[in-house]
Amino acid sequence: MGGIATGAQAYARIRAGASLIQLYSALVYEGPYLARRINRELKALMARDGVATIADLVGIDG
Repeated sequence: MGGIATGAQAYARIRAGASLIQLYSALVYEGPYLARRINRELKALMARDGVATIADLVGIDG
């Protein structure tokens, strides 16, 4: 229940150490383009912070 609905939410969780996020609830409400939008938002946030890969981002705040 709940899960991730925005790139900013995913970014925060990944920075905190998550290596997997759940989209199901938001996917039901927002449709199949949710993953594409979150991916686009994640890329923008990573570019802003100079992070090259998700692997480099996992746990960076921990």
